[in-house]
Amino acid sequence: MERDELAGWLRLALTPEIGSITARRLLASFGLPATLFAQDAEALAQVAGPAAAAVLGQEPEGLQAQVDATLAWLQADPDHRQVLTLADPGYPASLLAIDDPPAMLYRMGRFDAAPPRALAIVGSRNATAQGLQNARRFGRAFAEAGVTVVSGMALGIDGAAHEGALEGAAPDAIATIAVVGTGLDRVYPRQHRDLAHRIADRGMLLSEYAIGTPPLPANFPRRNRLISGLSQGTLVVEAALQSGSLITARMAAEQGKEVFAIPGSIHSPHARGCHALLRQGAKLVESAQDVLEDLRYVLPADAAAPGAVEDAAGEDPLLHAMGHDPVGLDALIARTGIPAPRLQAQLLELELAGHVARLPGGLYQRIAQA
Repeated sequence: MERDELAGWLRLALTPEIGSITARRLLASFGLPATLFAQDAEALAQVAGPAAAAVLGQEPEGLQAQVDATLAWLQADPDHRQVLTLADPGYPASLLAIDDPPAMLYRMGRFDAAPPRALAIVGSRNATAQGLQNARRFGRAFAEAGVTVVSGMALGIDGAAHEGALEGAAPDAIATIAVVGTGLDRVYPRQHRDLAHRIADRGMLLSEYAIGTPPLPANFPRRNRLISGLSQGTLVVEAALQSGSLITARMAAEQGKEVFAIPGSIHSPHARGCHALLRQGAKLVESAQDVLEDLRYVLPADAAAPGAVEDAAGEDPLLHAMGHDPVGLDALIARTGIPAPRLQAQLLELELAGHVARLPGGLYQRIAQA
């Protein structure tokens, strides 16, 4: 993209008070930004209103510096960095179908594969051990079935879903797409710097935010419409009632996409968001195959089916006594009759083996094994 063309698109995207819907209306009326910005105020006002016409007549502060920064970012790795606009034939078709696709998209990573089938996995940042394991296993199973996993690269469920997809995807597939709430020259959270590099190697990072954009709180809920928009369905693994994951689920439903939720313990605050979605009509999920079959995807015969009901035959007696809800030491002593010192030793062994997680408040919870 030449400098003048890039400058026109950045001017449109960065002009205050001009959102995605207004930008799309202006482009539909006048064509490319160069033509749009050649219009007089009266013509612009007829399409976007007087207030929008007034701001469109002024170049945003720092525009040329932003053009320089974007060109430098692109030129640093032209084979793996791109800027896409609404006029670009490579713009994701699934995003063109939503109400407010961004005028510009920045992407980094692999562009050599065909447009993927995609499913979103989202959930709590402060996830439980079981939630993290579920997200990783579902991500791996979806990737093994040739489905790209879309998430937001946040801590907790998002990161685990990306990791699972990287484990399960074929070498020539786009394993996972991370839709981020910053410019692509930044990694947020910092703990995911290594993960971001691995996603760029075997998948894609995507953002609507200009190079240099810091992690502003308002940007993360807004980017969720792109997570759901890129995907044929959205799976919520864990979510509190006040969770950004529920925003993604709502946007998916508004976009006409399927919403899936994994049920949890009635005592867990991390399950209440999923239970609320289920009451609202989301589809209950116990295994990856539930999702893939609903969307008529094919799961390979040798792929894992995470979350399936376990066979209790041969199960450790202590695990059987724990059940699947969080439980305290006193309750376990009452159920098993095992003295406290020996019980604590057995719980530690199960924790080290990955069968039990220690929760806040002195509680324990078993971790389901696929």
